[in-house]
Amino acid sequence: MNRVAVILVAGALVASVACGKSDAEKQAEETAANLEKAGEALSKAAEGNGSAEDLAAGMKALTDAMNGDGKTVDPVSFQSLEALLPSLSGWERGTPNSERMTSPVTYSQTEASYTKGDASLTVTITDSGFAQAVLAPFSMMASMGISRESRDGYEKGVTLNGQPGFEEWRNENRDGELTMLVGKRFLVAVKGNQLPGPGTLQEAARAIDFGKLAALK
Repeated sequence: MNRVAVILVAGALVASVACGKSDAEKQAEETAANLEKAGEALSKAAEGNGSAEDLAAGMKALTDAMNGDGKTVDPVSFQSLEALLPSLSGWERGTPNSERMTSPVTYSQTEASYTKGDASLTVTITDSGFAQAVLAPFSMMASMGISRESRDGYEKGVTLNGQPGFEEWRNENRDGELTMLVGKRFLVAVKGNQLPGPGTLQEAARAIDFGKLAALK
């Protein structure tokens, strides 16, 4: 997946303090904390405001986050994810492309393409199984807290149905990407080209039942 998947808003993971968390959920939060530290240190280094020690600390935090402690859960079947792919009014959906893997990386995923005239959308639903190799790249970007707007478009954090995410939009080609983290475990990514407007991305994401997705076991 590309940079859109910047969704894993690390702050949302760190802020979750509900009782009864599973070991996998606790590990996800620890990973988010390490990624936040790494993001701050590496951002300073990139801007020339950090020392060599800051850079070293950032790299160590990033390594710790990527390694995790190996606590994962089995991902759900890709058929369960396919059942949640949305039907979008006026759009023609292609045949889903799906897979499930438990080694060396734990995840299952389904992806479908949608077309409507010259416009196209791709919707991807991924169960990370709390595998940090899947979550860490997105959390790393989210931890940097990017929020930017110009005549060309924007990049910003968003919240849909109570779930954190990240959205990008480019005006010239009317294309963009939206990635959401659902239940601290599932990734929903929507990518589109030649769209009527940025609202199309969120409309497609909202068509997915986040409640049913988060409840999958």
